[in-house]
Amino acid sequence: MPTAQHIVERVREAGVVGAGGAGFPTHVKLAASAEIFLVNGAECEPMLKVDQQLVAKYPQEMVRGLRLGMIATGAREGVICLKEKYGEAIAAIKPLLEPDMRLHILRDVYPAGDEVITIWMATGRRVPPGQIPLSIGVVVNNPLTLINVARAVDQGQPVTTRTLTVSGAVARPATFTVPLGTPLREVLEKAGGATIANPAYLEGGPMMGKLVTDLERPVTKTTGGLLVFPDDHLLIQRRTVPQAQVVRIAETNCVQCNLCTDLCPRHVVGHELSPHLLVRSSNFRNVGAPRIRTTALTCSECGVCEAYACPVDISPMRINMALKTVLRAEGQRYEGVLHAADPLGKERLLPSHRLVEKIRIAGMAFKAPLLEDEWHPPQVTLPLRQHIGVAALPVVEVGQHVRQGELLARIVDGALGAGVHASIDGCVYVVNHDAIVLVADRLHASA
Repeated sequence: MPTAQHIVERVREAGVVGAGGAGFPTHVKLAASAEIFLVNGAECEPMLKVDQQLVAKYPQEMVRGLRLGMIATGAREGVICLKEKYGEAIAAIKPLLEPDMRLHILRDVYPAGDEVITIWMATGRRVPPGQIPLSIGVVVNNPLTLINVARAVDQGQPVTTRTLTVSGAVARPATFTVPLGTPLREVLEKAGGATIANPAYLEGGPMMGKLVTDLERPVTKTTGGLLVFPDDHLLIQRRTVPQAQVVRIAETNCVQCNLCTDLCPRHVVGHELSPHLLVRSSNFRNVGAPRIRTTALTCSECGVCEAYACPVDISPMRINMALKTVLRAEGQRYEGVLHAADPLGKERLLPSHRLVEKIRIAGMAFKAPLLEDEWHPPQVTLPLRQHIGVAALPVVEVGQHVRQGELLARIVDGALGAGVHASIDGCVYVVNHDAIVLVADRLHASA
């Protein structure tokens, strides 16, 4: 078996980052010490079909990645969390479990994929507000990340592809594995294009995905999905409401019913976060206890308050997001304690089928099968920052020929970051502070 140091070094060299969230550099997590290594395979965002299919297709690599993660961190137990409805994935994993690993079947609730909630449901441990899972002896990665870990350590394979679901109002909903830097436009075309005249797009899931206005935007290490909706769908309308209007609606509509707080997943687990108090503070020009205001920093932006809880169309989440920006600019930090969990907390988590009905996507629950065809994009754009931390530093020049997997940009010395590697064979066409553009070999040769 490889040593912990070897594992961390190979993962660092491969540019592996968390594929299920903001892209935290994985080698940093693996360099820590933990008691439990948890695999978050909840994939609780409706319509996304990535991890559940990858686990079913590559169970050996995922379990291998877990073993490597346990070696690196010294974890005594590995916990693989999957929803009961992921039958194929569960069947594939069960025979591979080792004595110090177990499978935890999650209820089909939202947001089971929030690592704070997943840890609570699977281990009973609760992450204090403003802290990370490591503070309670837990490290969390999702299945795709661990598959990348296994390939990095055992094969020396850097991260050059990303698996994402393309679904919604498209001709052929599917889940594709594509070279990093492929424009979203090409991924959409591979799914047969939009089937409606007025399409709008979300990158990510329907609850936490971001509005996409430019389909030339490249696929990155953290792109989990591309969803297509009519531009008048409520999921699109909510994201296009100006912030001033969000505040105005809160000021005129909020009756302090507390439903947003009662159903807030972070609140039910014992965090001080109380969305109704933050709305009230905003309505009265931020009058309130400073510590209450800073609880906005502990919001996961899951969207339950906006999409499900509020009966009068207020968005506490948008208010929290705006307040976060202000607080971070001021250098504020939340300092509070973990309170007792809500005795009814696990019953307050939102059943997925009810959420699907509420956000009006019931007719879009497509299977989106995994298709891993060969992709040959004519050009790719590789952002230098596809992760939390500092942008990578280019090590190539315009005109240079590179091979798939070759290092294009390295981690800045002493900084939190991840390297970027060529996702195709080609010629370096652009190098700037934001990205490196490669043109495929065949096009370069014909130019």
